Amino acid sequence: MQQKKHDRFEEIVRDLASRFLSRESNRTSLITVTKVKANDRGTSVTIFFTVFPETQERAALDFAKRQRGALRDYIKQEARLMRIPHIDFEIDLGERARQKIDALTNTP
Repeated sequence: MQQKKHDRFEEIVRDLASRFLSRESNRTSLITVTKVKANDRGTSVTIFFTVFPETQERAALDFAKRQRGALRDYIKQEARLMRIPHIDFEIDLGERARQKIDALTNTP
């Protein structure tokens, strides 16, 4: 997949995953999709997200993994993609670390 198409593919999946999780979550935590990494052929994607409060991370990850099939169906309905990728979810540990560094450097 050429880079421009690859980036667009990841952006479409990120946007749809964000909308889907916002709509389907029970609102006990804030789930924010931070990035999507697709393999070269676009057959599988990993969706990275953060959770606030952090104490809800495990529950949010379990919820997201249970919703993989429903998210695939949602992507199939909402996007015109050649193939619907296999989906996995992970907590974005890099983004969490960046937020902690920002909080430490911004304190007076």
